[in-house]
Amino acid sequence: MAHSRSSISWPDARARRSFAAGLGHAASAIVALCIWAFVTGFAMVSYGLSEGMAVLMSVLVYAGSAQLTALPLMMAGAPLWLIFAAGFVVNIRFIIFGAALQPYFRKYSWLKRLGLGYWSSDLVFVFFMTRYGDARRKGTRGQLWYYLGVIVPGWFAWQFFSLLGIYTGAFVPPEWSLEFAATLALMGVAIPLVKAMPMAVSVLVTAVVAWLGQPLPLRLGLAVAIVAGVAAGVLAEMHKSRRAP
Repeated sequence: MAHSRSSISWPDARARRSFAAGLGHAASAIVALCIWAFVTGFAMVSYGLSEGMAVLMSVLVYAGSAQLTALPLMMAGAPLWLIFAAGFVVNIRFIIFGAALQPYFRKYSWLKRLGLGYWSSDLVFVFFMTRYGDARRKGTRGQLWYYLGVIVPGWFAWQFFSLLGIYTGAFVPPEWSLEFAATLALMGVAIPLVKAMPMAVSVLVTAVVAWLGQPLPLRLGLAVAIVAGVAAGVLAEMHKSRRAP
């Protein structure tokens, strides 16, 4: 069958098990995701966006870090190119994610891959690569349905709690540090996934470079940290492979 005609057909028993596994992994991160979505929704209206515009931004952008980066620039009347540039820099990691995921989904049409990419997120990538990063066969139906099992509940949870933040965030006491709570919740999900030395090296280098790069404009420190973390992880993996008997 030609790549452009590959379809996402109804799953068989094995694919359904993969889908269920994806649902289970998504459930383990759902609390952190919901807190982060609520904070993002609350921030959008706090910066002055109308409720309708905030809902539209949540659905179209679906990227909390990019949304939070764009908001102060939008409210300051920054030029459109600067807003897009800042969002691109913050989300540049998804280019790396997409390149890593491409072998698993390349048989599908460009439009289907575009849809799968829109539904992706940091935790989706981490869960998927933790499970299938070393798989010899890439592009199986089980991998697709696992991916769908992770992304579907994540998207719906994000939109629902983002709406809650948009419409009920005004009732949250101002002394509550929601941003800090969201960060802690995400760390609580991500840290247990660091099970190998190369991954630990990657996380450590990313954190250090991101902290050192805070003074850089447009959150360029985040982009530099991502590149440095990936490079450190690759080098650590190569070193580990050379030392293996």
